[in-house]
Amino acid sequence: MRHIITRFIPAGNRAKRVMVPFLCGMLVAGVFAMPTLTSAESNKNEEIYRQLGLFGDIFQRVRESYVDEVDEKALIEAAINGMLTSLDPHSSFLDTENFSNMQVQTKGKFGGLGIEITMENGLIRIVSPIDDTPAAKAGLQPEDYIIAVDGEAVMGMALSEAVDKLRGKVGSDVTVTIQRAQNDPFDVTVTRDTIKIRSVRSEVYDNIGYLRITTFSEQTSPGLNDAVEKIFAEHGDEVKGFVLDLRNNPGGLLNEAIAVSDAFLDAGEIVSTRGRDEKNASRAYAKPGDIARGLPLVVLINSGSASASEIVAGALKDHQRAVLLGTRSFGKGSVQSVIPVSGTGAIRLTTARYYTPSGVSIQATGITPNIEVALARIEELEGGNTREEDLKGALDKTSNDQTTSETDDGSAATSPLEKVDQSKIDYQLARALDLIQGVAIFTKDKTTQ
Repeated sequence: MRHIITRFIPAGNRAKRVMVPFLCGMLVAGVFAMPTLTSAESNKNEEIYRQLGLFGDIFQRVRESYVDEVDEKALIEAAINGMLTSLDPHSSFLDTENFSNMQVQTKGKFGGLGIEITMENGLIRIVSPIDDTPAAKAGLQPEDYIIAVDGEAVMGMALSEAVDKLRGKVGSDVTVTIQRAQNDPFDVTVTRDTIKIRSVRSEVYDNIGYLRITTFSEQTSPGLNDAVEKIFAEHGDEVKGFVLDLRNNPGGLLNEAIAVSDAFLDAGEIVSTRGRDEKNASRAYAKPGDIARGLPLVVLINSGSASASEIVAGALKDHQRAVLLGTRSFGKGSVQSVIPVSGTGAIRLTTARYYTPSGVSIQATGITPNIEVALARIEELEGGNTREEDLKGALDKTSNDQTTSETDDGSAATSPLEKVDQSKIDYQLARALDLIQGVAIFTKDKTTQ
């Protein structure tokens, strides 16, 4: 349920991770092979072993003396999860069920409410609702805080515990208490459902292709290529440009973010990742080929654009391939590796930060758009607009005025293009469409001179 950039450590690599401590044990077993430890290193190791002994002692006391009998497996898993969540909001332990759910989620189909969340100041913050899911239909919004689930306060809960309470049987209801900005808290009842994510959706507005990416799953880059090919097949040379909508996109798979960026770039670095071990640093580069054929591109972002969305936005902005429009993005610039452990579960561990092609980390800062545009909706004023012809006593039109053009057969000509009703779309999208229209007009005028 959280927004993540994920990279999986395949099971084949686990053998290496298991063998390392085993090999060290073999070296220690031989007197002459044992490395010499400094006094400081020795003291540090002794302190670690003392703390581990303390943990074992506390665990045993809980087993023996707690007022109720405890689930020992759950107790240990809670301790492991507590250790990981103390590092950052995105590191956590995944038991067998949660690990399986995550693998299913990356394939684009899973059960739940359809929200991406994170923990902030002890409360659950909604990063974004996913399009066409129960959460989106119920009106939940980015930056909403969930302060209670079915009347139970979430303050003090671990994120994994809160997620478990939000999940449930398909068709069942859950009531969440929402704190939105400075307004009074209010309850929203959401019916759980199987979430089938349509990763890419597309439309055409006045020969401008509109591409909406809701999340970065295994379906994303193939779906994007199909959508663009379809637009060109139906509209051909009449296509003026594209709008790529990454608003409220919480992220997903790192390789899909790279693939989407590569789709619009002919060359250059897309993203780099750097961790504590420089040997694990990586860089991804674009290959020749722009599916948009070099046409103008506007990318829409907002505070719900996180993680993989920010990789795409950052790459296209740094290479000046697109104009970013909207509001500042979420600011999650870290990479989580999903590492299987114990054969059934896994740990999700933050292993690297990622950097845009210009070498900038957007962790906790986000990406600022080229054109700042707040979300709004265009509405028609009651009574409409007043023009010259509506004024009392206005001069009549002269015979030299041409309000219509005539075709060869004498009939009035009309525009072959259906104009966009901007009252039916949001203001950010309307501005993006206007921007591409302006570029198209300017380019056409220059080529005809």
